[in-house]
Amino acid sequence: MLSLRRFITDLVSYKKMIFLSLALFTVGIVLGAAGSEAIVRLVAPQLEGLREYSRELSQSSVPELSFFKFIFINNAVKSVAIILLGAFLGVLPAFFLLMNGMVLGLIVALAAEQGENLFDLIVLGLLPHGIIEIPAILIASAYGLQFGYLTLKGIGELGARDREERTVDWRGFFGAAGRGAFWIVIFLLVAAVIESTVTYHLVR
Repeated sequence: MLSLRRFITDLVSYKKMIFLSLALFTVGIVLGAAGSEAIVRLVAPQLEGLREYSRELSQSSVPELSFFKFIFINNAVKSVAIILLGAFLGVLPAFFLLMNGMVLGLIVALAAEQGENLFDLIVLGLLPHGIIEIPAILIASAYGLQFGYLTLKGIGELGARDREERTVDWRGFFGAAGRGAFWIVIFLLVAAVIESTVTYHLVR
């Protein structure tokens, strides 16, 4: 049930939702990079919260371990939650993607404004862990969007007289979602190890 091969097969079958996730995330990045006053007001509290957490974790006795636990638990819980919350017609996964994209876009825009080295920020600060973490988050959101689509489709099919007329395969989806959640958490575990060790020391 949890085989990597079946997980990859699931991703192929949900490729439209993965592309939609990527599109929403990209839109978020563009909006964040634009840095309008409304976007800054929306995203700034999240950035300040991240800075505060970073300061506290850096002052712990073993900062690498503290960062690892925070990053992994935060990302894993949010990713699994966003799959389940997709039941509400996919609205929350879409919002999640836009917000994460805006945070990333605004970080890069602010760094450029302040004259920081964008190559170092992207290649050293984002790429080592982001190459695993970002796809994992996009995939989790894709499952959430698929859940929303199937919920909407299922509501539309409630009037079908015979069960055979209903086309939503809930058993198949929940099997795929469980398999997806397992591998997403594994990928986020690897990303958290990289971010709390390699990235942490590269950007200190």
